[in-house]
Amino acid sequence: MTEFIPYGRQDIGAADIQAVIDVLQSDFLTQGPAVPAFETAVANYCGARHAFAANSATSALHIACLALGVGPGDLVWTSPITFVASANCALYCGATVDFVDIDPRTYNLSVTALAEKLQAAERSGRLPKVVIPVHLCGQSCEMAAIHALSQQYGFKIIEDASHAIGGKYRDQPIGNCRYSDITVFSFHPVKIITTAEGGMALTNNAELAQKLALLRSHGITRDPSQMTHQADGPWYYQQIALGYNYRMTDIQAALGLSQLSRLEQFVKNRHHLAARYDSSLSALPVGIPWQHPDNYSALHLYPITVPDNIRSNVFEGLRAVGIGVNVHYIPVHLQPYYRKLGFQPGDFPEAERYYRAAISLPLYATLTEANQDRVVAALSEQLQ
Repeated sequence: MTEFIPYGRQDIGAADIQAVIDVLQSDFLTQGPAVPAFETAVANYCGARHAFAANSATSALHIACLALGVGPGDLVWTSPITFVASANCALYCGATVDFVDIDPRTYNLSVTALAEKLQAAERSGRLPKVVIPVHLCGQSCEMAAIHALSQQYGFKIIEDASHAIGGKYRDQPIGNCRYSDITVFSFHPVKIITTAEGGMALTNNAELAQKLALLRSHGITRDPSQMTHQADGPWYYQQIALGYNYRMTDIQAALGLSQLSRLEQFVKNRHHLAARYDSSLSALPVGIPWQHPDNYSALHLYPITVPDNIRSNVFEGLRAVGIGVNVHYIPVHLQPYYRKLGFQPGDFPEAERYYRAAISLPLYATLTEANQDRVVAALSEQLQ
């Protein structure tokens, strides 16, 4: 039987397995030393002051919104080309969501479209409280320009860097929060490194860090300085906020910490494979991903574009021969739930144009050159 080639997959080695076994044989399966060790390692790697692991990036996005005070009556903007969690996190808080169209080259939130939308929003008196730029495929948005707009118009920034750990923007690690209030990573199995399921929120702001810590774990503190009165004893804790059970287990954190040691090699391998795709596909009638010169992408995904009148046939033809292509993403504003909120086809034309043509080809650190050549050959055949 022909080997199925997925669009993404995890790479679990012997050291990863041993790290998990060590936790399973320890005294702590959760709320032990592995989670803070993982948090410290990621924070140090990225150059951020604080990091808080969560059971998913969705949970991390939710508490990031809450930490920034997002609630009913507030407006949050994000990209329509992303997974629904980037927008849903604001709805969880009772806020209203709107979108900013994408740049046709990077597929990230367009700075030009953002600036124009902000000008109109200022005139109407309805500016966003938070903007969530999404680093699609691992390539950073133009964060310096977005940050400059935030200073002009007074909004906060959450970087949805779910695809982007290991990437760089202007030669600095994505996740350092230089141009944002909070950055969120995902550790889902198809991401750059994995904790099976999991995410993390990073910040340089001590007040936000305190809120993230509370919100992740039921709003409970054991810190006497945060309590309303003197503790009854060493066992004492207080719930001082309405939080959630969004904790990551030590089992997951141990896997993540082990994976982190190979992060740079994973990204290096992805760059090698992406360069091979760039070369191999140059003669085919497809669009290949464009990389902004300010970026060193983590290359979570490799989306190509094909003429929209043949996209379905190409997709189905590749799947039929064992090439596990996918589409990232269906524009969020076209989802039925968001259509009920008033969004319509045509609202964000660049996002819709990209969606009609996009196909994500297999890309992961352990993809062999032989299998990659098979992907290219199959794609070439479908395009004939």
